[in-house]
Amino acid sequence: MSSSPVSASMESLILQLHEISAVKFGNFKLKSGISSPIYIDLRLIVSYPSLLRQISQTLIAAIPSSTPYDLLCGVPYTALPIATCISTSRDVPMLMRRKEVKDYGTAKAIEGAFTPGQVCLIIEDLVTSGASVLETAAPLRAAGLKVCDAVVLIDREQGGRENLEDNGIRLHALFRLSEMVRVLKEKGKLAEETVGAVLRFLEENRRVAVPKVEKEKEKIRVKGLGFEERAKLSKNPTGKKLFEVMAQKKTNLCLAADVATAQELLAIAEKVGPEICLLKTHVDILPDFTPDFGSKLRSIAERHSFMIFEDRKFADIGNTVTMQYEGGIFHILDWADIVNAHIISGPGIVDGLKLKGLPRGRGLLLLAEMSSAGNLAKGDYTAAAVKIAEDHSDFVIGFISVNPASWPGAPVNPAFIQATPGVQMVTGGDALGQQYNTPKSVIYDRGSDIIIVGRGIIKAENPAEAAHEYRIQGWQAYLDKCSSN
Repeated sequence: MSSSPVSASMESLILQLHEISAVKFGNFKLKSGISSPIYIDLRLIVSYPSLLRQISQTLIAAIPSSTPYDLLCGVPYTALPIATCISTSRDVPMLMRRKEVKDYGTAKAIEGAFTPGQVCLIIEDLVTSGASVLETAAPLRAAGLKVCDAVVLIDREQGGRENLEDNGIRLHALFRLSEMVRVLKEKGKLAEETVGAVLRFLEENRRVAVPKVEKEKEKIRVKGLGFEERAKLSKNPTGKKLFEVMAQKKTNLCLAADVATAQELLAIAEKVGPEICLLKTHVDILPDFTPDFGSKLRSIAERHSFMIFEDRKFADIGNTVTMQYEGGIFHILDWADIVNAHIISGPGIVDGLKLKGLPRGRGLLLLAEMSSAGNLAKGDYTAAAVKIAEDHSDFVIGFISVNPASWPGAPVNPAFIQATPGVQMVTGGDALGQQYNTPKSVIYDRGSDIIIVGRGIIKAENPAEAAHEYRIQGWQAYLDKCSSN
């Protein structure tokens, strides 16, 4: 929003806030942990109905008309009355985020009526680091809602805007703290010395990080949506079917069938088929591959109700991957429900695979992270994968990931499936850099959906029994996640 000059209506708001002593000067510790010479206490406005109404009306009017939203949610507690006023005056449904989730009653993190996929606008009084907005966005997103925008009265100009943008949220503010101070100075409400102290403080604290201590202390854990509910959100038939298979069979186990021959692969698929939702192949390592391999594997998959994922890791330009997917000696498109791809070549790779895969009802996983030590799939690369997935959600069904709970803006859209490789009963690694984690840590702590297990089953004395044990542990972690507060 415009920084200067401040409109007459904004000047009026600033002066009224000063008049009711909502603007305080001294030495104050903020939520971000830093000490500030200025403090804005907007909790006072509940005692001034006319001012509360004026702030609410001005705040919502400042949102660009092109900004879509179906619901409102005020950050507890100061913004709750502001959001309530907007809700009643604009007839927009409102949700409430519980700051402390109870372990009795409904034990909900979000109160109110909503449908996953709706867009929720966050209302807040002011922003410093953006931590409070992010703490509210997290359970909303976990419940299947989209959060793209937040509107606040005051931007303290200390990194909140940037921190929110990093997490996929646009900030709209009525005015900035420096503008407030300038107005108060021009109207004779502040001494030059106080103005100087505030402006120096702002200059020295331009980017306040979201406090780690607050994140660790809060550790918001909301109930995960069940696979049945998430199936309804998927825009892709294969993604929908995979959710349904997991729910019906009560398994979130994928076997990484990295064996030496096609004959071995078909044999182990038959043995562990009843325990898995997905079987992952590397068809190009099979020396005895024959053209009927795909039909044989599909016959086993249909008999045991699991899906087939060819771990091809496409990485070329769109035209090339189109031919690799459909043609060659493997004809992957004919028998694999799901393939995966790197995004190193840009979104064109998805366009190429989609051209052939979508008409056949196939699905694509994007490699957003990898489980090998020293890999480069992290940070901006992961964020780019999420953006491409959102832009192609009719074909992209999810991600190969390691710790999706740590991604900026997490939790990610629940329509997407998270599958994590490198899972064993004990943590550790191998001599080639593969890092292992347990089913519990992958599903419950790191926010994944599917555990991908290879050697822990293939090398077991009894693969079927080993697969059953992994299935039990993976499914229990999923149930814990769905029932956790």
